[in-house]
Amino acid sequence: MKRFLFPLPLVALALANFTLSLSAAVSPEKAASTVILNETGVQNLKIQTVEAEEADFEHTVFALGRIQSIPEKRAVVASRISGRIMEIKTVLGTMIEAGADVARLESRQPGNPPPSIWLKAPATGLVTSSDARVGEPVEPDKALMEITDLSEVYAVARLPEHLAGKIKVGAVAHIHVTALPEETFEGTLLRFGTAADKASGTLDAIFALPNANLLLRPDLRAEFSIVLSKREKVMSIPKVALQGDALNRFVYVKDYDLPHAFVKSPIQIGSTNDQFVEVLGGLIVGDEVVTTGAYSLAFAGKGSVSLKEALDAAHGHEHNEDGSEVSGAKKTAIANGAGHEHTEGSHHLSTLTLFSLISNGLLLLLLIVAMRNKNAAQHHVQKT
Repeated sequence: MKRFLFPLPLVALALANFTLSLSAAVSPEKAASTVILNETGVQNLKIQTVEAEEADFEHTVFALGRIQSIPEKRAVVASRISGRIMEIKTVLGTMIEAGADVARLESRQPGNPPPSIWLKAPATGLVTSSDARVGEPVEPDKALMEITDLSEVYAVARLPEHLAGKIKVGAVAHIHVTALPEETFEGTLLRFGTAADKASGTLDAIFALPNANLLLRPDLRAEFSIVLSKREKVMSIPKVALQGDALNRFVYVKDYDLPHAFVKSPIQIGSTNDQFVEVLGGLIVGDEVVTTGAYSLAFAGKGSVSLKEALDAAHGHEHNEDGSEVSGAKKTAIANGAGHEHTEGSHHLSTLTLFSLISNGLLLLLLIVAMRNKNAAQHHVQKT
């Protein structure tokens, strides 16, 4: 019986080696969907990735509007007496502190020289308008300059009437200003306008917006994503990672094994907002998806490095052009200086042939052992 059991480890070993060889092969679908770059290509395309994760997902509505100054934070420079402007110390667009000299006014009262006074800034802020010119006559009822405190501003959204009832005071909005495309501002709803616009069917929604760096200026165009509700633990990715059209959505996922390799992966999506898209299928938590550079990858073809070169470098041994492991027979042929001109079809044929020969050989060996055991058993019976 020991002789009968001897070939079984050989059978198991042969099957295990064949299974390992098949599992190491890269599927044709994955090979066709993989873009492999070198380090220079990654830098040129400015590739950046983020991990798909579960997080709070916001449901938003979109509106357009503009930035406005707060009326209570505007002040004017004016004179209490008649006279003529003799000197100006500030101009349109400059910052000024409360109490600073703005313009020197020469009085119309007689004198040699005539008496003059300095007009002071009534508040700290930006000079947003100015009608002051040297030599110009001034009357007490005329405003020479306007100074606006822009440390906080209003962002006024033109909200469709049917949405007004869904939004409550205190709601948050993500605000994007056309003039500042790299910035995102957060505003809080203070109140609605006093009347709707009949022509457009909209109602003003007034958001308070901090502006410490004074980047926001009155009348800038703004886009609003107003948060209606949130859901917890929703799988989502940045919207910029999403590629394709409405019928064929996909992302590029960083390969976990090969450096600088990105696999085109179809996904199913759900809701979207101004920043993120909900993922219903096609990704798992922790997958690294390409954000910056994803659009460029769609036109990169196969990339600058072949699948074979990438696998050889990553694993430290030879692979076939389709990404599969090189068989033992082919390794021997390569070592003997042959086999390097075989096509992909001939490689698959030789693998199948080799497996068939091994299987038939093992079956023949088992048959011989069985026959010998049978003959030995019959001989033992005859003796007894």
